[in-house]
Amino acid sequence: MSTNITNVAMRYSFIIPVYNRPDEVDELLQSLTVQTYKDFEVIVVEDGSSITCKDMVDKYHSLLDIKYFEKPNSGPGQTRNYGAERSKGDYLIILDSDCVLPSGYLQAVEDDLQREPADAFGGPDRAHDSFTDMQKAINYSMTSFFTTGGIRGGKKKMDKFYPRSFNMGVRRDVYQALGGFSNMRFGEDIDFSIRIFQSGYSCRLFPDAWVYHKRRTDLRKFFKQVHNSGIARINLYKKYPSSLKLVHLLPAVFTLGVIFFLIGSIFCLYSLLPLALFAIIIWIDATMRNHNALVGFYAIAASYVQLIGYGTGFLRAWWERCVLKRNEFEAFKKNFYK
Repeated sequence: MSTNITNVAMRYSFIIPVYNRPDEVDELLQSLTVQTYKDFEVIVVEDGSSITCKDMVDKYHSLLDIKYFEKPNSGPGQTRNYGAERSKGDYLIILDSDCVLPSGYLQAVEDDLQREPADAFGGPDRAHDSFTDMQKAINYSMTSFFTTGGIRGGKKKMDKFYPRSFNMGVRRDVYQALGGFSNMRFGEDIDFSIRIFQSGYSCRLFPDAWVYHKRRTDLRKFFKQVHNSGIARINLYKKYPSSLKLVHLLPAVFTLGVIFFLIGSIFCLYSLLPLALFAIIIWIDATMRNHNALVGFYAIAASYVQLIGYGTGFLRAWWERCVLKRNEFEAFKKNFYK
């Protein structure tokens, strides 16, 4: 591992934290080799992985300006900070390792910045044609209006756009002024976005700077991801009370509604009609969006997992943090990385 960092100016630095995902990193790095805009470096930081991606990174030394570092496990936020400290770009672009970039991604970022400068920015995500049907269904559940995904983000008309860590850019001096990511184990990217606005910096959505985001490959892993997101929302509320909006309550209300209707079905099967109607709406919409009826069926399961996973995490964290008054680290030790 080399730690010699030169001071040669560079436009962009991609910061990629990795934890036991060498195959994903290979796909991401391959997509970086075909970027039409070339003034960038890549910083890959291994976050205490037992299965490293060093061999994958070594394949790209002749194709990319790339550096690889290893460090003890501390979670994605602190790992991004580690990479940022060893980068040299004017702008830092934070990516998750399960993303793949279209060839025009960085040019789209550059074009938007040339039209109107921004202190921070982010872009949306899409499903690639090569994704499995389940990955497409999960992507649907995270971006659909019917699961609150379309309500939460990705629209030009939003008053504020809060970039997420799978596709987030920020000026180096702003990153340094904010102290990088906090030590929160869940929701650290939203925490960073909130601090951007609180400090008076500008932040914009770049709609053409989108990425292919694989998210999770099965429903069990997906449930864990969204459950932790529900926990993160309460942790953020405890830190920033005004950050909690009505839309954040909807998955918890949905979860309680599902329980109510299931209990009601013991006495009257018609109680299941609202759940069936929701499933039909999801199937029709997901099938039309993906032109695939099987994806539509998987989307029903993914949508229920997304809403119930988030809702149960939210309710659990509300009980632990707001009722029992436990702190973040005490309440969710078993959910921490490693």
